[in-house]
Amino acid sequence: MDVPAAPAMAFKAYKYKEVLVRDYLLADSYAPYAAVLGGILMCKLAYDFTRIISSFNFKGYASLNNMQKIEWNNRGMSTVHAIFITVMSIYLVFFSGMFSDQLDGPVTVRSSSLSSFTLGVSIGYFITDIAMIYWLYPALGGMEYVIHHMLSLMSTMYAMLSGEAHVYIYMGLITETTTPGINLRWFLDVAGMKNSKAYLVNGVAMVVTWLVARIILFMYLFYHMFVHYDQIKKMNTFGYFLVLIAPCIIFVMNVLWFSKILKGLKKTMAKRHAE
Repeated sequence: MDVPAAPAMAFKAYKYKEVLVRDYLLADSYAPYAAVLGGILMCKLAYDFTRIISSFNFKGYASLNNMQKIEWNNRGMSTVHAIFITVMSIYLVFFSGMFSDQLDGPVTVRSSSLSSFTLGVSIGYFITDIAMIYWLYPALGGMEYVIHHMLSLMSTMYAMLSGEAHVYIYMGLITETTTPGINLRWFLDVAGMKNSKAYLVNGVAMVVTWLVARIILFMYLFYHMFVHYDQIKKMNTFGYFLVLIAPCIIFVMNVLWFSKILKGLKKTMAKRHAE
């Protein structure tokens, strides 16, 4: 099967980068597991960095109670992970060429050292965040957060260990694009800036990014699954059901959260209009 010139060149460039990463950075077969520990370490550093930076640059940080400080630092940690995994997911899905339909072989079993390593970092984050949620439950989030994180952890771990469904895991992880905006909204609220222009702009931006990353992108994911269903049904039985069920549950949660975001934005705009 002949591969068109442009996709072929993109794939060759990707393979060149892949060889460099595989032979020098990820040569050890235990690299994905080391990435999990690296993800946990990243969370610790991001948590402490948020605490230190906030104590020097935000005067109100010292007046927060202990639980608010923990959540503040936790949200800084989740923002760092969100930026990392969004950049890597967008690159791997749309720019690496690894999941291109122009290539031979099932897209469901395509993986690489880089994609497995990246999943390991994300697993480290989910383990850390779930541990904090359980330890402080329900201060950092209720049962919906537990369900969301457990599904994300289970799916990501399965993909890393099996090498299957990387394309769908990364499509799902692109939804982390919305996390920095969500965290910024909470920061503004705690800082007493609910009536500020920044709070309103943040609300509008959240609606747009949520619609694109958590609604429209999921529709594309379902379409991709429909087109490649003959490949999905050849996956391991556990992976098959995981790919079919997990995105549906998360999509329903995304729609419910989106309705709450819309209500919150309408309430904010109505209050500003009344003033």
